[in-house]
Amino acid sequence: MKRFALLLLIVLIPLFSRANDDRPPVRYDYLSKPDVRNFIQMMHTRYGFSEAYLVKVFRHARFDRDTLARYTGKFKKNSTVGSWERFKLHVVNEETFQNARRFKQKHLGTLKKAARIYHVDMDYIVGFLGVESRFGTYTGDYNILDALSTLAFHRNRMQKFFKNELKHLFLFAREKHYDITRLQGSFAGAMGCIQQVPSMARRFNHDFDGDGASVWDMDDCIGSIAKFMHAHGWKKGDTVAVSARYSGSRFRGLRTGYRTDYTLRTLKKHGVTPAGRYPYRSASLIRLPNRTRDELWLGAKNFRILTRYNASSNYGMAIYKIAQAVR
Repeated sequence: MKRFALLLLIVLIPLFSRANDDRPPVRYDYLSKPDVRNFIQMMHTRYGFSEAYLVKVFRHARFDRDTLARYTGKFKKNSTVGSWERFKLHVVNEETFQNARRFKQKHLGTLKKAARIYHVDMDYIVGFLGVESRFGTYTGDYNILDALSTLAFHRNRMQKFFKNELKHLFLFAREKHYDITRLQGSFAGAMGCIQQVPSMARRFNHDFDGDGASVWDMDDCIGSIAKFMHAHGWKKGDTVAVSARYSGSRFRGLRTGYRTDYTLRTLKKHGVTPAGRYPYRSASLIRLPNRTRDELWLGAKNFRILTRYNASSNYGMAIYKIAQAVR
C-alpha cells in the first residue's frame, strides 16, 4: 500500500499545468545510460516488449528539468504538497463548494450507483474529484513519458518509486492500446480526473459504464474512487472527522497529523475535547493552521482512508469539507 502515498505529490490544482516560466523538456540521449539499457532488457525479458519498440520510445523521451527539480530539493517549498492556507485559496472555498453541488446533481445517478455497489458515501467521492482535478476540468499538461523517464533515470529522492511507475506506464499503455508518447498528466505521472499514477490506474480503474475503462471518463473515475474506498475498508455512514475544542488560538500541546492515534482520555488531559459526538475511543489529532487560529479535528478510521490516497492531513480535510458542503 506504500504506493498510494505518491499522491502526496499532487494536491493542488494549479500544479497540474505548467507555469508560463517553466523550462520545456529538452532532447536527451537516454539510450546512452546503462540503467536505461538494463530497463529495456528487463521489459523485453520479463514482459515481452519488443526491444525495437522500447528503443524507439526512449529515443522519443525528453528530459524535464522542472519535474526533476521538484524531487531534488531545488524546487520551492510547498510546491508539491500544499499548506492549509493554499488549500483554502485554491480548493476549499465557496467556488469549489458551488461547483461540487452542481457536479453532484449532474452525476447523481452514477454517484448513487457507486455508493450502492461499493457501500461508500457518495459525497466523499465528490470531495475526491474536487481536490484531484476540480471535477475533471484540470488533468495536467505534462508529457507523462518525459516526466517518468526523467524521474526514473536521474537521481532524486523517489527514483526507485518512479522507475516502477515507468514500468507500469508501459504496461498500462499496452493494455489500453495507447500511444505512450502522447499521454498527458501531472508532473509526477498521474493521469485523469482522479490523478492515478500508472500502477493505480492498472489496479483501480475499471469500466463502470460499459464502454471500456478510461482514467479520463468521469463515470469510470467515480467508480474507481468508490472501489478504492471500499478496498481500504470504508464504513458507509460512519464518522469521518469531528471538530475539537481547546483553549487559546494556537495548539502546541501534542504532536498532530493523520498518523497520530490518541485516546480521548489522553486528549482530554491536554485540554482537547470533541465539539460534537465522536463514537470512538481514539482519534488522529489534526491541526489546520489558519492565519489567526488553529483548527483542531479528531480523525476517525474513515479519515485515515482518505489519506491512503494522498498522505496528507490537509488533503483529507479538504475532501471532508467539500463532502460536508454537498450533503
